[in-house]
Amino acid sequence: MYHLATLFPAIKRLNIPFTRDQIMLLLVASTELGLALETYLAHMISGTIVTNEWISILFGVAAGIALLIAGIIALRNRPLAMLIATVTLVASIAVGLLGAYFHLRRIALPAAPPGERVSVNLLIWGPPILGPLTYAMAGLLGLSAVFYENPIDSGRLVLPGGWRVRMPLPKTRAYFLIVSLGILATLISSVLDHARTPFDNPGVWIPVSAGVFGVVTAFVVGALEKPRRADLLFYFTAMVILIITGVLGVAYHVANDLTPAGALVTERFIRGAPFLAPMLFALMGTYGVAVMFDPNEKISV
Repeated sequence: MYHLATLFPAIKRLNIPFTRDQIMLLLVASTELGLALETYLAHMISGTIVTNEWISILFGVAAGIALLIAGIIALRNRPLAMLIATVTLVASIAVGLLGAYFHLRRIALPAAPPGERVSVNLLIWGPPILGPLTYAMAGLLGLSAVFYENPIDSGRLVLPGGWRVRMPLPKTRAYFLIVSLGILATLISSVLDHARTPFDNPGVWIPVSAGVFGVVTAFVVGALEKPRRADLLFYFTAMVILIITGVLGVAYHVANDLTPAGALVTERFIRGAPFLAPMLFALMGTYGVAVMFDPNEKISV
């Protein structure tokens, strides 16, 4: 179902050259490249990037390029493109889980008494556990986009070699629920980051409110078998709010990282407020809007 056209019927007159899944894969490719940059800046805080920390950085660059190449190959040889994309996206999930494990191992205190080996303070001040899971989220969304659903909204996916698998939910509903989980992870990560500063700053509550609204709205729409136009309007509004929140967050973080005289100091950008972190809200909002595009395939499989 073309949910965006349900809200804005005039969009059907536009000749959009990409389907929903193709838009998703383009977003995933750009996400991988963006994560490589964000991870590089985050790991620069220690002053030296060790071997393990290079894994996610180099993988993000390689994965983004591989997905873009797969997109080009898909124009002539879709089975090969699906194979390249599938391997890349499964690896992205593995890198995300591995990164979360490394972060958890760094903040844990194995010699501490039981119940104190991992604490809230360690989660706040240690490496962000949920940060690497963005790679896993991108991989999950990408895998959902790689496999063609036939017929649309049936939950039957066509795999390489003509194999078919029946999923518990139609792809569109699964997309909504995955977006909801992605927003939840972004929200929790934001709360932990902002817990390092007093929550008496009203601006800190903006991403919290936007995140909660986005999580609930995306989950509810995903749980509905046939969402009404009003449901889709609430959902679309929530995604737009997330995008605006992310852009405003970047502006606020950049302003915070500048010197009182407005000068740009690289060290402040590395060790100050992470100026790319708020873009996760904008990214999840963009993914959420992409879910609403036309799911009908326009190329042969």
